[in-house]
Amino acid sequence: MAETTIDPTAPALPGERPRTAARFPVVLEGQPALVTGANSGIGRAVALGLAASGADVVVNYVVDPQAAEDVAHRIEALGRKAMTVRADVSSEEDVQSMFASAVEHFGTLHIVVNNAGLQRDAPFHDMTLEQWNKVIGVNLTGQFLCAREAIREFKRRGVVKHISVAAGKLICMSSVHQEIPWAGHANYAASKGGVMQMMRSVAQEVAPLAIRVNGIAPGAIRTPINRPAWETKEAYESLMTLVPYKRIGEPDDIAQAVAWLVSDAADYVTGATLFIDGGMMLFPGFATGG
Repeated sequence: MAETTIDPTAPALPGERPRTAARFPVVLEGQPALVTGANSGIGRAVALGLAASGADVVVNYVVDPQAAEDVAHRIEALGRKAMTVRADVSSEEDVQSMFASAVEHFGTLHIVVNNAGLQRDAPFHDMTLEQWNKVIGVNLTGQFLCAREAIREFKRRGVVKHISVAAGKLICMSSVHQEIPWAGHANYAASKGGVMQMMRSVAQEVAPLAIRVNGIAPGAIRTPINRPAWETKEAYESLMTLVPYKRIGEPDDIAQAVAWLVSDAADYVTGATLFIDGGMMLFPGFATGG
């Protein structure tokens, strides 16, 4: 019999690999959460996943209020409470107002997911200062502003033992590009590298207060922001040359990981980045000798 091998750099096989339906154990009751950029893509899935796990959720958005309302209604259909808040995370005033409204509405926050992010791509020699500042402002400064308000609230309240063994849980949404250089996207890659070091530094600082801070680094996920990379057969096959697991990630892949990481099941995890990328960080181009 001839030996059968699988080339990790080959395109995806015909048809997409099936996956099981997302499961969310109800372990976050009594723990209100705030998710930035929660009206679409990964943020939407995370907000719904946290609600399925028992949390009431603040749905942040900056554009498309109807989409945010739709997420809120879906959360309420799961038997949880929801509120929508428009806030530009790169604005200190907006962020402080959003957190004040959330705490007034729910009494406190136990979980904050720093998800809002964007891209403004350009070759480096053509990149404008506005493109650089916009991406750094939302992706990095926005995470700083929201993280700071989250830590302040977690410190104010402290541990409530019958709710959670931690005083608070903060998730910083990063990307495989905190590690993998990305030509033509220098501003985005720089922002995600900054998110990683901010997350680790904050985690180190607040761990003695029973506050856990972790990062999630998605790889190729099927969201509107990267539609050209997966919407055609040719694009999908090309993308799969970068993914050893041979399927694109779905927003629920991220949501399930977030729900676990903010639960007490992950209580000894802080300062870590969880890569959810189908093996992209394994650099599949080297699987056949480079």
